[in-house]
Amino acid sequence: MKKFSRMSALGLLVIASFTLGAHPALANSLASTSPAVGSVLQTAPNAVSVTATGSLLDQGNTLTVTDPTGTEVDDGSLTISDTTAVVGLKPLTATGIYTVSYSLLSATDAPLTGSFTFLFNAPSTITTSSPSPTPISNAPTAAPTKSNTGSSAANIAVIILFIVATLVGLFLVWYARMIWSESRTHKSQKSKKRSPKKASE
Repeated sequence: MKKFSRMSALGLLVIASFTLGAHPALANSLASTSPAVGSVLQTAPNAVSVTATGSLLDQGNTLTVTDPTGTEVDDGSLTISDTTAVVGLKPLTATGIYTVSYSLLSATDAPLTGSFTFLFNAPSTITTSSPSPTPISNAPTAAPTKSNTGSSAANIAVIILFIVATLVGLFLVWYARMIWSESRTHKSQKSKKRSPKKASE
């Protein structure tokens, strides 16, 4: 009985060692990332991927990317392909450290969660190209000044013509009144000349 109990205990220990040793081997862990952890990039990636050692579920996974200010720059288009999760990125413009956070679900193990960072150096051409549009934007502003001066000159000419026309009109009115007054005085003089003749008769 003692031999049997010792044999059974030894067998249980062997089975337990196998089961305990097999479980960590089946545990889902991080296999690779793209961009690589801690990498320095000169060209902005258009996507970020995380690959696990085990197959992932199609639903319930999260993979987000934030810029140096903490703003999410992924486009939310997460796709799962067996052991790899991929999310698309918006155009990266800021230089600094980007953080990738992931939570990946497996049917046989606990969620694989974690984060890593990569450094992106934005090209200097982004800042140097900005002054080039300024001369183009200034070019249309010169044209309205000419049209404005032309329109102001036309307005001045109209005002001058209006003043001249007003003066001419006033002169005509004055001239007409002068002629009218002269004709009235002439008629009154004729009537005075005729009246003494009638008295003498």
